[in-house]
Amino acid sequence: MQPTSHSTKRIRLVSLLWVLAGCSISALWLGGCARRGVPGAPEMVVRFAYQDRVADAASIIAVERDLFGQEGLAVKPLVFSSGPACSEALLAGSADIGTMGDTTSIIAVSSARVKIIASHGGGEHRHRIIVTSDSPIRSPSDLVGRRLAVKKGTSTYGGLLAWAESVNLDLSEVNVTDLRPSDMADALISGAVDAIVASEPTPSVVEERGGRQLATLGGLGNNYPILLVARSEFLEAHPDAVVRFLRALLRAASFIEHNPDEAAQVVAAKTGLSPAAARRSMSHHYYRVQVDRITRSSLEKTAGFIADQGIITDAPALLEAIDETFLQQASQQRKDLPSGS
Repeated sequence: MQPTSHSTKRIRLVSLLWVLAGCSISALWLGGCARRGVPGAPEMVVRFAYQDRVADAASIIAVERDLFGQEGLAVKPLVFSSGPACSEALLAGSADIGTMGDTTSIIAVSSARVKIIASHGGGEHRHRIIVTSDSPIRSPSDLVGRRLAVKKGTSTYGGLLAWAESVNLDLSEVNVTDLRPSDMADALISGAVDAIVASEPTPSVVEERGGRQLATLGGLGNNYPILLVARSEFLEAHPDAVVRFLRALLRAASFIEHNPDEAAQVVAAKTGLSPAAARRSMSHHYYRVQVDRITRSSLEKTAGFIADQGIITDAPALLEAIDETFLQQASQQRKDLPSGS
């Protein structure tokens, strides 16, 4: 029996409503209908490359305490053990925002369409040269002819070059070996190398195993900032997401400031350090989201120095490479929030 004309219209109307409902559900599922800034309803996923190291404590806190989610932002964490690895993910297009030290950041902005949007940590003395407690090495000149391990291409390496120049040490007379920080403790204790230079927490870990500090790379007018670098295309396409991203890191920095012991426990759980070691290592750092005068000056000095060393062809125009407009917006919006939130 064929349906009447009235029945046919009714069936079509019900079918249309089901189709529209299905489309709405799909759109919500995919995040297409999510409202800006509404927690629990993110529009998109930000791919964030950061390091499982003490210098990246603000990143760790923001991820582990879901501070990005509190800003209505979904973040896909991509965890690496070095700045160059984060940079590689960013430049390959598999990450949208990445963290790295000054030397790695300058190399990145010199060779690709990326911008520095803020610093979220650093520390003048976070890079240190460590030898064994019974080592005969007592001064920089004692490193001549010795095996010194460092991860090349990092901010530590850039700091080593500047430090060596400041103490009149010719590194061509030192056997400088490229080594991952995770392998340095065993290499030093076993005698495979005579000294290591690394950023925290590696020096503190080695000290617990019988290491001794020879020097820090501080005192050179550089605060060795940890920087947030983002793809220019991402900044242009998703400015609101970038502002929310920085608000979450501002929350993280505030949490570290007001809850240092709890923050150390979170960092310890993520990095494998003991809470005491994490707390001690974190004391060599500051955790502030900023683009201040000292950070800019540090970047300019490092850029000029590594250009002179031939690591890059020319120092980049940092005025063009730094875009602090997103941080300015995020900071303004954070003023009305309570401390430690």
